[in-house]
Amino acid sequence: MARDSCLTRVTTGAALGGAIGGAVGAVYGTYEAVRYKVPGLLKIRHIGQTTLGSAAVFGLFLGAGSLIHCGR
Repeated sequence: MARDSCLTRVTTGAALGGAIGGAVGAVYGTYEAVRYKVPGLLKIRHIGQTTLGSAAVFGLFLGAGSLIHCGR
């Protein structure tokens, strides 16, 4: 039972980190695209890359933190 609980915690942590990271990445990517005057449709690509990159990093770290915390 503890194994399922730990797996659930890690999955939830990674999903929550991905959601938070995606939101922060979207805001930051939009700001950066406007600030550096990225032309045309490249803005959408830039915002998407920033969003996915930030979501992946936040999700990885929050999932890893949940895994470490679960081992106690």
